[in-house]
Amino acid sequence: MTGKTCLVTGANSGIGKETALGLARLGARVVLVCRNQQKGEEALGDIRRETGSSSLDLLIADTSSFGSVRALAVQVHERYRRLDVLLNNAGAAVRYRMLSADGIEMTLAGNYLGPVLLTFLLLDLLKSSAPSRIVNVSSEAHRSARLDLNDLQYQTRKYKSIAAYSQSKLLMNAFTFELARRLEGTGVTANCLHPGVVATNIVPSNAPAVVKMGFAVMKPFLLSATRGAAVSLYLATSPDVATVSGKYFVKSKPADSNPLSRDPKVAAAIWQWTEKMVGATL
Repeated sequence: MTGKTCLVTGANSGIGKETALGLARLGARVVLVCRNQQKGEEALGDIRRETGSSSLDLLIADTSSFGSVRALAVQVHERYRRLDVLLNNAGAAVRYRMLSADGIEMTLAGNYLGPVLLTFLLLDLLKSSAPSRIVNVSSEAHRSARLDLNDLQYQTRKYKSIAAYSQSKLLMNAFTFELARRLEGTGVTANCLHPGVVATNIVPSNAPAVVKMGFAVMKPFLLSATRGAAVSLYLATSPDVATVSGKYFVKSKPADSNPLSRDPKVAAAIWQWTEKMVGATL
């Protein structure tokens, strides 16, 4: 990966940090995007110490805020002449329904709309750097999603954290497949993945005690963040998937996605709604 520039969101901990670490070990210039300055600097220092790399940068942005995402895109364009890999990893589960800075349901904003906007804003750089790759971290949780295109923000449905999270990942898969179709012939690939059930800090700090206790009991049996980053690294770097696009990967192998995410009519509706929400087009 020497000579290549890779941007990883949510890079201060868990899968994102391990992915950034792996890319740095392979010689890439890695741009860590983190929401928290202190945590970002700590992650940057850890990766620098472990790899000895001097090609590491830190940018601060909150993917749930459109203004923050737009400011991030401006910084990327100002600082980098190329972008070989965009890895949309940042994500969270939110216990209660709450709104982002833009008045959008937080899980939808941070896990889906923010990453989509960032992708749109950086596509020109990705195209000029082709062959390049877009890698979106999804989850097997998308399989249980119930999609109501008239109520994606849970304004009328009862909000449930896992349901909102699952929906955001189903939307990400559908977006990835449609994006790949629209990028055919550009040299830019787009794939999504399930990292495995990983022992990360995705459980909200205000989660019920029973959820925290259950996660603590399960944690010894879950994948480490290092192993969880393996699929992301595979899609970002492997020559085996250099021209593969529009696929969902589990354990570094193509897998079926929820049929809704492959439905052309659903994909068209999601794309149209998404463009309207983020105020940007391909």
